[in-house]
Amino acid sequence: MSTPTIGVLALQGDVREHLTVLAEADALARPVRRPEELDGIDGLVIPGGESTTMSKLAVTFGMLEPLRAFVRAGKPVYGTCAGMIMVADKLLDAREDQETFGGVDMIVRRNAFGRQNESFEAAIDVAGIPGGPVEGVFIRAPWVESVGGAVEVLATYDGHTVAVRQGNVLATSFHPELTGDHRVHALFVDMVRRARD
Repeated sequence: MSTPTIGVLALQGDVREHLTVLAEADALARPVRRPEELDGIDGLVIPGGESTTMSKLAVTFGMLEPLRAFVRAGKPVYGTCAGMIMVADKLLDAREDQETFGGVDMIVRRNAFGRQNESFEAAIDVAGIPGGPVEGVFIRAPWVESVGGAVEVLATYDGHTVAVRQGNVLATSFHPELTGDHRVHALFVDMVRRARD
């Protein structure tokens, strides 16, 4: 199978880390800042960062509707932390003007695990990822309040849903790109290959 091309939305957030991990997971990774750069990629990572800022920049740079169309077309998308917020159909504790790209029938609570100084790491068992728990880094992380019937819950922590999948959209509350463990990204790269081939 040929190497998939996966974009990382580079409006704001920890873009470089995802580019590095995707390359190590056998993908051709490149930053995406403009609508035309969505053409020619097989999948897209929406990184962690600040979801309100990401929403505003998506509008400013004319990316909001192209990104929504990308998701609706069934292209694989993986959102981490703020990226999970951006692929949610509904949000709690969000500003009234905050937009999302949608794609997952879930309600997400922003900053649910607390402020920056309450960040933590935890071992998370993720369905579909062999080899034991992955190390999850939670930084001002959201959690999933509820999901629709088409959503598969992949992981929970302390009674809260922290990883989900609906069709070709994967989302985690935590940051696997900060740990040196590439298994979640490898799962996404495999999703991209299957969707393309």
